[in-house]
Amino acid sequence: MSENPNQKFDFKAHLNDLSSVKKVIGVVSGKGGVGKSLVTSMLAVEMNRKGYKTAILDADITGPSIPKAFGITEKATAKDKDTIIPVKSKTGIEIMSLNVLLDKGSDPVVWRGPIIAGTVKQFWSNVIWDNIDYMFVDMPPGTGDVPLTVFQSLPVDGIVIVTSPQELVSMIVEKAVRMAEMMGIPIIGLVENMSYFKCPDCNSEHKIFGESNIERITEEHGLKILTRLPIDPEIAKATDNGRIEEYKGEYFTSVADNLEKLN
Repeated sequence: MSENPNQKFDFKAHLNDLSSVKKVIGVVSGKGGVGKSLVTSMLAVEMNRKGYKTAILDADITGPSIPKAFGITEKATAKDKDTIIPVKSKTGIEIMSLNVLLDKGSDPVVWRGPIIAGTVKQFWSNVIWDNIDYMFVDMPPGTGDVPLTVFQSLPVDGIVIVTSPQELVSMIVEKAVRMAEMMGIPIIGLVENMSYFKCPDCNSEHKIFGESNIERITEEHGLKILTRLPIDPEIAKATDNGRIEEYKGEYFTSVADNLEKLN
């Protein structure tokens, strides 16, 4: 069962009067483990390098990994009882995640769907976002409460869908594509992660997970393949060490170019 996307109620969440956000980009996936948070982080880093002021709203409430990728250990601060100041990364990217509110980042979040969805809306309404050009929303995998809340409540300008070459993943990603189409959310394009491994000795490419099926989805729905990411130990190392901002791969240059073209 699914909710009627043509419902007449207005679920839009109010942006804080002290905030300014120009573009909101959702980063979604059909299932977990395909590198959605990595893509979110690198998109924010790439656009920040191009001179835009960027932010990340970590809507993956039960599995927040954005602070770790940026090496953030400090906590968000309260301006007053109703407003929160987000944490800033080393290069000035504003970040709001549940892990910057918890006493211990390893504490589990055992909440039901409505509470999780309400928290995401609070991250939009109760946080002071300071003149942001591009906000990236890292969503949990699937087509459940949080993606629906984000699509209905936030002014999403478009989404980037993250996938990997496996046939099963491609089938599940198609569900995310169809959900976006049902909700009238523009799809900027697809990023294929773990697309290949380049041997450091012979420089040849090996498709560890087999031939990609991404072309079938993009052709059927008229979508772009924004970039293909390799299996790169340096990416994992940078993420694990909280130094994602130092990673110099050029895989996201074409993605950033597409984001700049958004109206």
